[in-house]
Amino acid sequence: MASTAQSPGALALAEILSQPQCWAECLQALDKAGSIEQVRKKFTAREDWLFIGCGSSFYIALAAAASWTALTGSKARAIPASELLLFPQLILTGSSRPQPVLISRSGQTSEVLRAAEYLEKKLNIRTLAISCASDQPLEKISSLTVHVLPADEKSTVMTRSFTSMLLGLEFLAAGIAGRTAFLESLRRLPASAQKALGGLDARIQEFVTARKFADYVFLGQGPFYGIACESMLKVKEMSCSYAQCFHTLEFRHGPKAIVSPETLVTFLLSERAYEAEREVLEEIKGLGGTTLAVANAADAATRRAADFLVELGLEEPEYARLAPYLFAGQLLGLFTGLSKGHDPDRPRNLSRVIILGEKDQQGSSSSASV
Repeated sequence: MASTAQSPGALALAEILSQPQCWAECLQALDKAGSIEQVRKKFTAREDWLFIGCGSSFYIALAAAASWTALTGSKARAIPASELLLFPQLILTGSSRPQPVLISRSGQTSEVLRAAEYLEKKLNIRTLAISCASDQPLEKISSLTVHVLPADEKSTVMTRSFTSMLLGLEFLAAGIAGRTAFLESLRRLPASAQKALGGLDARIQEFVTARKFADYVFLGQGPFYGIACESMLKVKEMSCSYAQCFHTLEFRHGPKAIVSPETLVTFLLSERAYEAEREVLEEIKGLGGTTLAVANAADAATRRAADFLVELGLEEPEYARLAPYLFAGQLLGLFTGLSKGHDPDRPRNLSRVIILGEKDQQGSSSSASV
């Protein structure tokens, strides 16, 4: 897509397409900073890890918690920061104290800052943070902050910051667990993903130009559920379209009532549950829905059932290739927004950082990519 720096969506498009190179720079920075060893020294082994964020950062938490459990064998869960602040007894009740991980692109998100202060100052629980900005309030509160500075964006919406922070957390998990082969697969991923991304923007732009949809649905299981949630949010933010996300097999239990040719249903097909998820894809296609499938390697049945197929063809293990599964959702949101006359760089009603006022801090809340 030809664009200038002033064109609507130009920033977001450039940031989406820059992701593989950005990942390489972020992983190199984590290596150089000795981040794995810093985390090992600062935090004792815990069986319960708690990943905390807001908006897109909460969806990072969902995917990161799944990855953390798979890579380390420790229990990990994800919560929005507001849940910890408003219903702490539901989060912290138990025999062991969790190890919190705070996620914020800006390091300024009010609810994450308040969660950090609550954990550090009131409960005396040491926190680990990850951010794309340095010298921000979150870094001053948390016991240790890991930075992925090359990933910060100029656009309002989170794209490369999301995938870079997710990869950064997977990098830490693999390092703590001594998963040397997985670390090497993450280091190879940028080059592999660059090939998978090549030409995808033009294909999705053509698809969006040719088809108009009333509803968007994103489906994923296990570690891909957080990716489905973030894909849904990208379409909402950048195009102001109605979008939903579900666990893939849960879509059969009521939600499939909305299926029609005007409903675009996107499937993030995993390797582990491929056959079960493909059966849902075939069912939705049979009901008349329009389908988009993202798979690492697609079989003949998936090719028949998908109106649009993204086949990544990556050699890295499944958990190492979560981030590239987001390419399609990001580009779908961007080009859908442009087709509707919006500027995806400046979504309606949103800002880059959610900072709550005094009234908000006493009860109400806001949400966006943060």
